[in-house]
Amino acid sequence: MTSKLFSELGLSPEILKAIDKLGFEKAAPIQAATIPVLMQGLDVVGQSQTGSGKTAAFAIPVIEKTVVDQRQPQALILCPTRELAVQVSEEFHKLALFKRGISVLPIYGGQSYERQFWGLKQGAQIIIGTPGRVMDHMRRGTLRLETVKFVVLDEADVMLNMGFRDDIETILRSVPKERQTVFFSATLPRPIRDLIEKYARSPQNIQIEQKAMTVPTVEQVYYEVDRRFKIELLTRLIDLYDFKLGIVFCNTKRMVDDLVDHLEAQGYMADRLHGDMNQAMRDRVMNKFRKSGLEFLVATDIAARGIDVDDVQVVFNYDLPYDGEDYVHRIGRTGRAGKNGRAISFVSGRELFQIRVIERYTNMRIQRAQIPTADEVESARANQFLGKLRATLQSGDFAKQDLLIGRLLEEGFSSIDIASALIHELQGSQAQPARPTRAEGDDRPERPHLRTSSSAGRERGAERSENRTPRSETRSSEKGRDSSATRPPRREQPVIAPTHRAAAVKPVPAPPAPREAELAPKPKASRATPPDFVRLFINVGSENGVVPENIVTAIMGHTGLPAKVVGTVDIRGRHLFVDVAASNSSAIITKLNRAEFKGKRLKVKAA
Repeated sequence: MTSKLFSELGLSPEILKAIDKLGFEKAAPIQAATIPVLMQGLDVVGQSQTGSGKTAAFAIPVIEKTVVDQRQPQALILCPTRELAVQVSEEFHKLALFKRGISVLPIYGGQSYERQFWGLKQGAQIIIGTPGRVMDHMRRGTLRLETVKFVVLDEADVMLNMGFRDDIETILRSVPKERQTVFFSATLPRPIRDLIEKYARSPQNIQIEQKAMTVPTVEQVYYEVDRRFKIELLTRLIDLYDFKLGIVFCNTKRMVDDLVDHLEAQGYMADRLHGDMNQAMRDRVMNKFRKSGLEFLVATDIAARGIDVDDVQVVFNYDLPYDGEDYVHRIGRTGRAGKNGRAISFVSGRELFQIRVIERYTNMRIQRAQIPTADEVESARANQFLGKLRATLQSGDFAKQDLLIGRLLEEGFSSIDIASALIHELQGSQAQPARPTRAEGDDRPERPHLRTSSSAGRERGAERSENRTPRSETRSSEKGRDSSATRPPRREQPVIAPTHRAAAVKPVPAPPAPREAELAPKPKASRATPPDFVRLFINVGSENGVVPENIVTAIMGHTGLPAKVVGTVDIRGRHLFVDVAASNSSAIITKLNRAEFKGKRLKVKAA
């Protein structure tokens, strides 16, 4: 599949002018293949990863085929999240800039109804929305779909994973049968193919090469590390590679909050994005991230759907995703628009089996990397400092200090000693502060001081502390914690130790960091299944190394449901029983039955 010039695709002068203003000349492969087919009026199934240019692939034909004089809905684009709906809407506005009379309206939860009512009443022709809010307007009678002739399902696999299948089918049944239907999806699992067979008319299948599906511009590696030392490894890698803009993915909202606290305490500019935050908070964080007001965005999968920032240098899988689809979506946030990026995954214990599952899914080998030593980090930071110094010398953009240097030379100091003393003073001003004094009566032995893990972070914090967003703006709920309470002095992170047995140096014993049991709410202890709960059977047990917290975390991660829907977890040798809220049992069975867990495909059914 080759690229073409946009001028070769038979587009209107207004669209070509808008494309030229955006700075594009050559169409991406997915655009070159899709636009002509859609312009012919055919249905399309497009398979392409995030960041490949698929939005313009359907936006340009939609704009071209919209009749300006008809002030009623003509195109409906469904997106899984409000963030993606906003970004798709922005793309439409840019491409329709010179098409007078085109009205594009995003509708999604969290936005004022009045604004949406007004936009629909004014006759918006292109509606971009989330399934839930579109259904809401249909029930209110404020959105009628009888005139829609173009329907696009963007990131269809994500919408189905989020439980929108019933809403999508209701919407597709409500639009005229004589319409164009477009499915765009990074993956095509069986539920997506069922929808295509039911609602598309002889669709044209357009798929980019498999190697592009695995994001070839992204260097993918993993580190095998004990979960207690993940934070230390994260900060060490940030300092080693001097990352300026990155996304860190966690599987739970609790882990997101804890990790942001750790990063901020060490001076890194970090903020959170998860489902407990309202839309205003999300928008504030995303605007700051796009403008590089943050170094690191720590997010859950669902909250991060639709993040579209071109210059993200690295994606960290702090928690390994549960399946290959989530992995592809995560690493697609870097290496965009042909740029190079990095994807770094942290693996502990039995998660090594999940790496193999992801490799089979993406058809790409993920290289194992060696944990960098403290000396390597110090050397990298020295090289970074030397590079900045060299660039300043080469540019000549600095004030001459001949008089002061001359005086020192006259006093008998050599030029090398003078330069060394200046560098020493400069680095000394950025040196790490003294460690907190130990509490009286604390007779524990001193642990080795690991400077490399956080010294660069403190340096960044000293430079940018005035720009940090107050926690009250981004934390949606402290759940009873007093955010103004005095925190105890931060303990130094322990030395990193890989989990494999060949580790050369064992870590000095240290109080363990919070384990997974502390990060996920504990299941209830009652043996009897409580009212409004049902008991499920799952085909993994203690022989697979499963503990109750694994099951709670898996259910939360796969379904997006809160921990309160999980009750007692009764683990046996080769299987277990878990009580779940009856109202959510069907969704939990559906989601978990397609999952790989502890190296084994799950089978879940009512007990």
